Amino acid sequence: MKKVLLVTTVSGFVPQFELNNVRILQSMGYEVHYAANYNTPSYGNDNHRLDGTGIVRHQIDFVRSPFKTQNLTVYRQLCQLMQQDRFDLVHCHTPMGGVMARLAAHATHTGPVAYTAHGFHFFQGAPLINWLCYYPMERFLSRFTDQQICINQEDYERARKSFHAKHVDYIPGVGIDLTRLPHFSDTEIQQKKDSLGLPADQLIILSSGEMIKRKNHETAIRAIAKLPEHYPVHYVICGHGKLNEYLHELVRTLHMEHKVTFLGYREDMLEILQIADLFLFPSYQEGLPMSLLEAMASGLPVVCSDIRGSRDLMGPVLKELPDQKQCAGGIMIKQADNTDGYVQALQTLLNAVPELKQLGQQNVLRSNKFSIQAVSGIMQPIYQRLLS
Repeated sequence: MKKVLLVTTVSGFVPQFELNNVRILQSMGYEVHYAANYNTPSYGNDNHRLDGTGIVRHQIDFVRSPFKTQNLTVYRQLCQLMQQDRFDLVHCHTPMGGVMARLAAHATHTGPVAYTAHGFHFFQGAPLINWLCYYPMERFLSRFTDQQICINQEDYERARKSFHAKHVDYIPGVGIDLTRLPHFSDTEIQQKKDSLGLPADQLIILSSGEMIKRKNHETAIRAIAKLPEHYPVHYVICGHGKLNEYLHELVRTLHMEHKVTFLGYREDMLEILQIADLFLFPSYQEGLPMSLLEAMASGLPVVCSDIRGSRDLMGPVLKELPDQKQCAGGIMIKQADNTDGYVQALQTLLNAVPELKQLGQQNVLRSNKFSIQAVSGIMQPIYQRLLS
């Protein structure tokens, strides 16, 4: 049986982002194996989304830090797996999944090896420590990489010019299946709001993402708190993570309980996007953010940080101001932690409510460039080349 091994640090990664690649490989006649830490699913609370996919699972005791001695165990586990099952291709994702899989594949003469970088830790504006730690590591490991895949233009240009992978390709993210997007009627919108306990007479500003520092939820909450009271808005946050309690306490400290709702991790995000009026995404660092892409495809205008990945999605800048860049479908804030910048951008859009749908439609058009069909049209030939 022909076999391909996917490797990621946490087990929720493939069901969240890579099932389309799984389907491509299975359609080519390959049995797909998946090595990850199934005790840390991350995207959701368990691994039920892998049920019925035909994926063969392998437990690897991954940790996210490159400085843990546990990585020696991970290396041995991967080497043993690759020696036991001779794979025709290894396709790795996530920082430590990429590091450990490439080292093990090199040691066991397994290959070819593909690595998809969903956003290098070194990027324009990244802390110096990131460049000192991660850039040399990635440049070294590129020598063990047959296929480097990047999902934003900044990473692609750097990998193409500075690394040593045999092939470097750009793909427009992991792809969004536009056929899965619901289209709610006014009645369905009201019913969904009622089921979530959200006010019917207020504009919904929505954010989603893991509750970690990188997602910068704190700046968004502080910006909402500084909006003048006459704006009829309610802020909704979807996601969970280690800053959950801290962010709840921040909302209480700011006396914002009546204006902020935490919904936790959701598997109905596409439905929740249907009831929102505006998407707020202040992240510090992304590869190509799926949550932002889903919001754009759902017809929401956007206020986001001007960062790699988000910049790719938002497209050409139509007007540049000291603190912001205005695009066809929203506004990017130049400094991700500029609370007043977000306040100003939100006010700009909230002062033009009749135009919000028009901005959202520009984002719908833009999202077509990142469809699952566009990504598959690039990934299938890459797999065919690697497996020929």
